[in-house]
Amino acid sequence: MTFPTRTTRPVILFIGLALALVACRPDERTAQGTAERFIDEHYVQINLAAAKPLCVGLATKKLEEEERLVAGQVIDDSTRKPTVHYKLIDKKEEGDRPSFVFEGRIQVDTDDTLVRKWIVTTRREGEAWKVSNFEEFD
Repeated sequence: MTFPTRTTRPVILFIGLALALVACRPDERTAQGTAERFIDEHYVQINLAAAKPLCVGLATKKLEEEERLVAGQVIDDSTRKPTVHYKLIDKKEEGDRPSFVFEGRIQVDTDDTLVRKWIVTTRREGEAWKVSNFEEFD
């Protein structure tokens, strides 16, 4: 039996970390995974361009309106973004339009935490799940 050498240990560690990272990412082949990925891109990363390919129909129109509203505002790595954590609190998977309700906790610069709920409705488009609508409420 051979043991990892000093030169192979970093490679093994890197592969292990990469696999762990991939395992933590929502599975976009499922309705719930698509909804979670949308929440990650739209609300956590504040990356409308990355959220848009996950959408179809009304959800796409809503994102395009948001893009119009923030046009000219640069959101990049230097932008101070809030810390956002969320959890799934309800789901309805009957029928052809599964919907998911998430509770988000948004921490801004101060110690204040805002609590919002997001409902995300999905539908199958060919072989892929897409977000067809989303809403935010208190």
